[in-house]
Amino acid sequence: MTESTDSQPELPLDPDAGPSSDAHRPAVPHVQPYLLCLVAVGGATGTAARYGVSLTLPSVTGHWPTGTFVVNMAGALVLGALLEGLARRGPDIGRRQEARLLVGVGFCGALTTFSTLAVEADLLVRSNDGGLALAYAVGSVVGGLVATAIGITAAAGHHRVRARRVVP
Repeated sequence: MTESTDSQPELPLDPDAGPSSDAHRPAVPHVQPYLLCLVAVGGATGTAARYGVSLTLPSVTGHWPTGTFVVNMAGALVLGALLEGLARRGPDIGRRQEARLLVGVGFCGALTTFSTLAVEADLLVRSNDGGLALAYAVGSVVGGLVATAIGITAAAGHHRVRARRVVP
């Protein structure tokens, strides 16, 4: 008999195994009402935050879309820090899974808006600001990568500092 190996051992459930009759296996997150509510609450909060930033930093035709840039950079930073911090604390279960869904999926997913980035870049091109549109698009992608790296680095550093305090 050949032993099969799980091609995706990092996942809590093997997606290739299909439905299971084992009552002790955890339910898939996207069908658990509590977890869906966490995503919804995080999403509502992220949407409200993005709306607040858009009121404070409205887009002006022919100018750098500061509000969208700020929320996208903030979301990338928070998501990088969150996921690094959670990964260093253990498997994606319990409170870590809840934090990922509430803050990562819900809040950051609703806060960031790459579709608006695309629309604003298109509007800049249509208003004959192609150079600014290109700078905005490239700056947003590169800035998002840098913000994510900063978040990851900050969370890793925080983890190292905490680990040093625990060791006698």
